[in-house]
Amino acid sequence: MIFNTLSRYFLSRYLITMVWFLLGVSGIIFLADFSETARRLSGLPGYSVPAALGLTALRLPLILQQTIPFIALFVGMTTLISLNRRYELVVTRAAGISVWQFMTPFIIGAALMGVATMTVVNPLAAWGQRQSLTMEAGWRNTGGNVHQSDMIPWLRQTSAGQDTIIGSKSFEDGGTLLNDAVLIHFDTDGNITMRQDARTAKLEDGYWNLTDVYQTQPGQIPSFLQSAKISTNLRQEYVQERMSQPETVAFFDISRKIEIARSFGLSSKALETQYHFMLSMPLLLVAMTLIAATVSLKFSRFAQSRSVILGGIVSGFVLYVITVLVRAFGSSGVIPPFVAVWVPVIVAVALGATVLLHQEDG
Repeated sequence: MIFNTLSRYFLSRYLITMVWFLLGVSGIIFLADFSETARRLSGLPGYSVPAALGLTALRLPLILQQTIPFIALFVGMTTLISLNRRYELVVTRAAGISVWQFMTPFIIGAALMGVATMTVVNPLAAWGQRQSLTMEAGWRNTGGNVHQSDMIPWLRQTSAGQDTIIGSKSFEDGGTLLNDAVLIHFDTDGNITMRQDARTAKLEDGYWNLTDVYQTQPGQIPSFLQSAKISTNLRQEYVQERMSQPETVAFFDISRKIEIARSFGLSSKALETQYHFMLSMPLLLVAMTLIAATVSLKFSRFAQSRSVILGGIVSGFVLYVITVLVRAFGSSGVIPPFVAVWVPVIVAVALGATVLLHQEDG
């Protein structure tokens, strides 16, 4: 009964500290991202301060999601150091409760935070990122100041014996609506037969619907068409998969997206890596908590050693960098996504547990 009460107390202290850290980090992220948004987009006609605040709020969950492993590290260190300074861990040890027993609430709290990140923060971040990209594209199109984005791939289609290369400066609706689209047509010999510059290109069932089209053919005077239809064998699902970015796909939709990508013969490595990364989030936060424990459990009457605390921060940073680096290898297909995500996390948990065993049990 005493241990149950103590566990609830430790868990509540951990969760309260987590909430305060989340609020503080969210505020810092909001201010920093708002300043960056104002710097990049303030010259566009569609820009306004309330709209920029809304855009920043939409982007906030995605950026916050990337900082959660560090938040778990600092929350674990802050909570354990605070309990040490108040002699609460000293009394707990004197009562015969081992480190593995009183660390259980902190591990449970970290796992709960990982589950919340996977099921709540990630879907919200994916939705917010999609909405922010659409809003920013609308501003740029209104101002006629659309910049080429490296994230927008060119599409190639073969229809009615003719090859067509399709590109755009921005897109909406998952890539089915292209803004400032360019279509370059080739014959069977690879010669350019026509170029079409359209204000928008909407993918319909079996054709592209172009609006405000400037059409240029070799040896002919350029002409203007209010609308034009170009036949296509591309499906909306294919284009959406070709254009989609892993961070804009919610955790609950990733499995379906992977199946669709495979059905079209597209690489699903990036989506698989993102899926396994979100699945491993609870274990990653547990690893961060164990790292925090290795540098925070030693009792100090006045203050923890700065070198020890710095060592914990550096260890957490190294773990995060390794996970990001190996995830990049997994997304590119160099390493299987399952191996790229899970091996660093499992090794970090094992190392954290080993250090604690050495410190506490000899």
